[in-house]
Amino acid sequence: MSQRFEFEIHNREGRARQGVVKTPKGEIQTPAFMPVGTAATVKAMMPESVAATGADILLGNTYHLMLRPGAERIANLGGLHRFMNWERPILTDSGGFQVMSLTDLRKLTEEGVKFRSHIDGSEHNLTPERSMEIQRLLGSDIVMAFDECPALPADRDRIAESMRLSMRWAERSREAFGDRPGYALFGIQQGGLEQDLREESAKALNGIGFDGYAIGGLAVGEGQAAMFGCLDYAPGQLPDDKPRYLMGVGKPDDIVGAVQRGVDMFDCVLPSRSGRTGQAQTRMGAVNLRNARHRDDPRPLDEKCTCPACSNYSRAYLHHVTRSQEMIAGMLLTWHNLHYYQELMNGLRDATAAGELDGFVAGFHATRARGDIEVL
Repeated sequence: MSQRFEFEIHNREGRARQGVVKTPKGEIQTPAFMPVGTAATVKAMMPESVAATGADILLGNTYHLMLRPGAERIANLGGLHRFMNWERPILTDSGGFQVMSLTDLRKLTEEGVKFRSHIDGSEHNLTPERSMEIQRLLGSDIVMAFDECPALPADRDRIAESMRLSMRWAERSREAFGDRPGYALFGIQQGGLEQDLREESAKALNGIGFDGYAIGGLAVGEGQAAMFGCLDYAPGQLPDDKPRYLMGVGKPDDIVGAVQRGVDMFDCVLPSRSGRTGQAQTRMGAVNLRNARHRDDPRPLDEKCTCPACSNYSRAYLHHVTRSQEMIAGMLLTWHNLHYYQELMNGLRDATAAGELDGFVAGFHATRARGDIEVL
């Protein structure tokens, strides 16, 4: 097992890359999907169950963990890995996105962001330095630089101002992170949908120097066509020899399109949130288990899926426990969704390694276009 943070690209097809991120806590096969464990738990899942889906890495959230139970408390209890019983790598976001969403409860300055907790109204001050300190206390393997992420649409001047503030914060994050062998710090590219601002951001980040680079400020309401338009150039503006992480994405077809455009890492709450609301993500597309047409259906959700929900239960049962609001519904459907996402990532990796990505993607879209004819 590597004692350093390293990234290797093993195969390419077009702009897509297949490789591995090596960390002291284990390897991350790329392209990779990171389940979201916002508050030190992937909702409705045991850590062992998340690992069983094939996940190499989880995402935790600085904002939520600093408020409850507190970074210092987690550090005193042995760090986030021990606290949540997850031995594999953990990436933590910087808290910037969550703080920026507190429109009525925050004050933005050059120094950082002063805000009130959404939990109890207590006052906090989050700066690049404090964000780095919190993520160090948590023991995160991959730390994200502190940034501001403006909601889209926004005018060009607002986007430029925000991006340049984020670049100044990125430099402060790099300095505060220091020299920590075995741990990684990722910078975050901003610039909205403006190609020249994205290029300016990428040059600033490259000048500072990071272990990996995230593409931020997308999947914030701009729509898939606009996002893909940005991804047609944004990944290529970042260093080729470092991992590229598209934050907060996403839907299966978003991921497939982003992999084709050179992205290596993803996270999104969709698989777990959908599972808790009765929606399954499948090869055929999304299936709503609340729909009455499932109530007498003895078939599995997906006959080709090997997850516990598909192997042991019928659509009729999943419909019943979903409509009855039984806890097992969220557990089974979340497990299924996370399993499906990891199977999708495995398929993308294998296809890229074999030089067959175009065919895999064509099959992916064809299957989803046909859908589950008898059900949807």
